[in-house]
Amino acid sequence: MLLGGFFLGIAGTTFAIGVPFVNSWFPPAKRGMATGLYGVGMGGTAISAFTTVPLVEAAGSAAPFIVTAIALVLYAVLAWLFMHDAPTWKPSGKSMLSQTLLAMRQKVTWQACYLYALSFGGYVAFSVFLPTMLKNWYGLTAADASFRMAGFVIVAVIMRPFGGTLSDRIGAVRTLLISYVAVALAALMLAFQPALMPLGTIDFIVMAAGLGLGSGAVFALVAQAADPSVVGSVTGFVGAAGGLGGFVPPLVMGAIHAARGSYSLGIVLLLIATLGAVVVTLFVGRGARRAAATA
Repeated sequence: MLLGGFFLGIAGTTFAIGVPFVNSWFPPAKRGMATGLYGVGMGGTAISAFTTVPLVEAAGSAAPFIVTAIALVLYAVLAWLFMHDAPTWKPSGKSMLSQTLLAMRQKVTWQACYLYALSFGGYVAFSVFLPTMLKNWYGLTAADASFRMAGFVIVAVIMRPFGGTLSDRIGAVRTLLISYVAVALAALMLAFQPALMPLGTIDFIVMAAGLGLGSGAVFALVAQAADPSVVGSVTGFVGAAGGLGGFVPPLVMGAIHAARGSYSLGIVLLLIATLGAVVVTLFVGRGARRAAATA
């Protein structure tokens, strides 16, 4: 499992590669939309939810892995043949260590890490843990819970490009504030364990929309606020934070449910983290206004 996770981590790094690649092809005014559309690829989670079990039942437990491996090889061939760097792209003359240290010294790196850990990390955490939560809280069957999770993922995926596009129109900071207010309101309602139909379902949909909107806006923020020469390095840090943000909450939620028999405390912690993201976003906006004033 550790070895498999290592290679999956290498494959996951391609997301960090893709953001500066996409950025280089678009002017700043359209980078939010471009990175938002690029982020629709996270819909692979929904595809796997719909196809993994049928593939296993039809062709055995190895089938999903074989299909994925074939898809990766085909994509690698297509990328080799048709993808190339933008004409304006220039390689960095700095060493990898100095490039990394430069990204670490930028305040926006750590701000975006927190924001993405909440937005994308929250999306990943819910997509992983939601079936268990629905079964334990509402007594759903595994199949019903999985399909509802897939619906959650689809809503988040659809909203991600809207987050990028909206960031181009009204700014990434305002878009993030909208997304976090939506997540906070949904978390506040879910903490009281509402009935699944209709209020609970509406809450989960609002949560998915807010997380998807925020995921698209964070990389728009990076594209707009970070120096173009370190966008790739900053994106790498931010992407790692998103992965970490998706890893920790399911462990916390499982421990809380085992200790208390309810997920409410975990949802309250999400609410607190979201309010923290609102504060960080406000600081980012104030820093951006100061930079614009001194420019």
